Amino acid sequence: MNVVRVVLFLYQTLSYGYGLVSDPVSTSHDVSTTPDAHQQQSTEITTINSTVKSQHSVELNSSSIRSDPVSDSYNNTEYLNRCPENLQCSKLGAVCIQCHFSVSCVYGQETDVSCFPKPDINCHGVKNFTRKFGCRFCYQLDASDYKCIAQNTCKTVSAPREFYYTNCTVNDNILCMGRRTFNKMELCNWTRGYRWSTALLLSITMGGFGVDRFYLGLWREGIGKLFSFGGLGVWTLVDVILIAAGYIGPEDGSLYIY
Repeated sequence: MNVVRVVLFLYQTLSYGYGLVSDPVSTSHDVSTTPDAHQQQSTEITTINSTVKSQHSVELNSSSIRSDPVSDSYNNTEYLNRCPENLQCSKLGAVCIQCHFSVSCVYGQETDVSCFPKPDINCHGVKNFTRKFGCRFCYQLDASDYKCIAQNTCKTVSAPREFYYTNCTVNDNILCMGRRTFNKMELCNWTRGYRWSTALLLSITMGGFGVDRFYLGLWREGIGKLFSFGGLGVWTLVDVILIAAGYIGPEDGSLYIY
């Protein structure tokens, strides 16, 4: 019996020493601390999730504020350079005032709106006044009520006609809802002074020497016509028809002046 006890004692001693059997005290300690660790980790995860959700909510709210189509942002102070000083407040241009618009108004109908000067505008007289307003968003105005940045890099002579995106700004005296500067797709329409009548006359009289092509900036075709004597007359005749129909235009893609 004593021999069995000695063997068991040696086995337990060697097992603890080599880590084959865990210490009951340390095991109970780990088990007792495990729930607290899990609880602390769960609390940290919940805090992180709530922080992310709150940041996402703030981003959505700020995005909705920036995209408000009815109000202009006060943070943009470019209007200060376009607004006169010491003028009667009720006579300020539309770019210098802020108005309370109603999106429920009838399109095109003239209504009265309450307006007041934008921040940092130096004017005198009554600060709150009314203006006549035709119910329209700025992008719905007539083309004469705003100015767009023109481009001269697109091709005007193409099938179908090319369009380009540009920024348009409403005139200072026009009152409208939404952003006063907006994007619009415009038809490519610009010229550098090439005359259709001149090109046609050159094609009829001197087309055999490629002068019409040189005039339009098509110098490669002009050289070909020059050394082939207008393609023995065939090329000349074809160019007369194509220029008369407006199919051949200036090399830079601009429009003719008629």
